[in-house]
Amino acid sequence: MNHLREDFLLDPSVVFLNHGSFGACPKPVFEAYQRWQLELERQPVEFLGRRVDRLLDEARAALGAYLNTERDRLVFVQNATTGVNIVARSLPLKPGDEIVTTDHEYGACDHAWGWVCERTGARYIRVPIPLPVTTHADFVERVWSAVTPRTKVIYLSHITSPTALIFPIQELCRRAREAGILTVIDGAHAPGQTPVDLTAIDADFYTGNLHKWLCAPKGSAFLYARPEYQAWLVPPTISWGWTPDRTYITAHQQQGTRDPSAYLTVPEAIRYLAEHDWDAVRAECHALIRETRLRVAELTGLDPVAPDDQGWYMQMATMPLPVEPDQWQTFKMRLYDEHRVEAPIICWSGKVYIRVSAQGYNTRQDMDCLIEALRQLLSAS
Repeated sequence: MNHLREDFLLDPSVVFLNHGSFGACPKPVFEAYQRWQLELERQPVEFLGRRVDRLLDEARAALGAYLNTERDRLVFVQNATTGVNIVARSLPLKPGDEIVTTDHEYGACDHAWGWVCERTGARYIRVPIPLPVTTHADFVERVWSAVTPRTKVIYLSHITSPTALIFPIQELCRRAREAGILTVIDGAHAPGQTPVDLTAIDADFYTGNLHKWLCAPKGSAFLYARPEYQAWLVPPTISWGWTPDRTYITAHQQQGTRDPSAYLTVPEAIRYLAEHDWDAVRAECHALIRETRLRVAELTGLDPVAPDDQGWYMQMATMPLPVEPDQWQTFKMRLYDEHRVEAPIICWSGKVYIRVSAQGYNTRQDMDCLIEALRQLLSAS
C-alpha cells in the first residue's frame, strides 16, 4: 500500500491513524472537487440555476449503483448526523412509543434522539452490549429482547464510532420488518470500509458518510429512504423544493444556495477506489489492524473487545488501555504532542480505549510508531 501514500495530502510528520474521524481525500479526488468549485464560480447562475439538478441526479445514480439501490431512494446530505436528524425529527412518534438502540451509538445522534423524545414523549431504550462481544447471534438476541409492543423504531449503527464494531444489522432489519417496526441505520463508517448493499440490508432508512472511508470531500453523505416513507421526511431547510407537487428529491435537493461540489465529486471517489482495487486495499488494511490488535493486547495484557473475526471489524479497531479514566485526556495529548501519533483516546463506559484506523496510506511502520509510543507512555504512567 506504500504507493498510495503519495496520493494523500496528509502531513508527513504525523502518524495518522485516525481516518475514522473525518476521513482523508486523495489528491485526484480533491482535484476533481476543486474543478467543480471553479466551474461553479465561473458561471454561478448557469451552474446553480440550470445545471445542478441534472448533475446531482447523475451523481446520485453513480452512488446508487455503488450501494445497489435506486437513484431516487437517495438524497445527498452534509453528514450522517444530518441524516439521522432528518429521520428522527420527522417520524410520527407519540408518548410511550419506544426507540430501541444500544449503548454503543454516536453521541451526537444520541442527543438528536433525546431531543425528539423530549418533545414527543417517546422513550429511548439503550440496550447494554457488554465487551468483549461474543457472537452475532448473541448480539441480535440481546437487542431483540428489548423489543416490546411499544417499540416503533430500531436504531443502530452499522459500524459503531466508539467501539468500531460491525453490527449484524441485516438480521435485525429482517425481524423488524416482519414485526412492523421501522429501522434506522447509522452507516457513518460503513461505505468504503465494508460492502454496503442497501437492497440486501433492507432498512427503512439508512444514512452514511462518503467523506470518511469512501474518501470523498468533507461534507458529503447520503440519506436512503424506502419510497413509502419518503413523504414523512422534512428537510433541514424548507426552501424552493417544498411545493405542493414536491418529491423526496426536490424537497431535499433544492435547499437554497449551497456549494454542491462535494456531492458532485462522489462519482470520482468511487472511480478512485475501483481503479486502486479497493477490495485488496481493504484486505491489507484489515490484516494490518488485526496484527496491531494482537500487538496492543500483548503490550497491555488486556483482551480485545471482539473475536478475531472480520465480521466484527474491518479497517478500524478499538482496544482497551490500562489507563485510569481521569487520565485519558492527558494520555491523548501526550500521544500526539510527544509522539506525533494521531489516534483517538476515549473514555467509554468507565474504561479507556484507543481507536486505530488503517487506510490505504498506512504502513506497518506507522503501527510500529504507535506501539513504541504506547510502550513509552504506559511505562511512564
